[in-house]
Amino acid sequence: MLGLIQRVSSASVAIENRLQGNIDQGILLLLGVEKNDDQDNADQLLKKILNYRIFNDELGKMNLSLNDIGGGLLVVSQFTLAADTKKGLRPSFSSAAPPEQAEALYDYFLRQAQIECQGRVASGEFGADMQVSLCNDGPVTFLLSSQ
Repeated sequence: MLGLIQRVSSASVAIENRLQGNIDQGILLLLGVEKNDDQDNADQLLKKILNYRIFNDELGKMNLSLNDIGGGLLVVSQFTLAADTKKGLRPSFSSAAPPEQAEALYDYFLRQAQIECQGRVASGEFGADMQVSLCNDGPVTFLLSSQ
């Protein structure tokens, strides 16, 4: 399971010009599910995201996690993260999980995130055409993996 995280001062996702979810300070997560992923991978990635120290402490050093600051988490499904781009000029999605598996793990991830973040979670809609807006703080962006 792959997660592209961005430290944001705000972020939102809309579907057909209707606001679906938004957060203030926190993390925008673009979540990609691969074929061999399972609930253990989702749990590992969520733990890493919630505890990854990318927020500044009082000295301006990245020493605080999302949990430490009580920030929001905006989760957006993004199957293109699982693309193989090593050859040619067109991505291959052979390593991406089939839609049924990916949606089930995305839903599981969201349920677990809601529990862990005590309601500070917003999300897009699996498989929808979404418009994501964000103010990347830093910019600070990391690609995390459950592996």
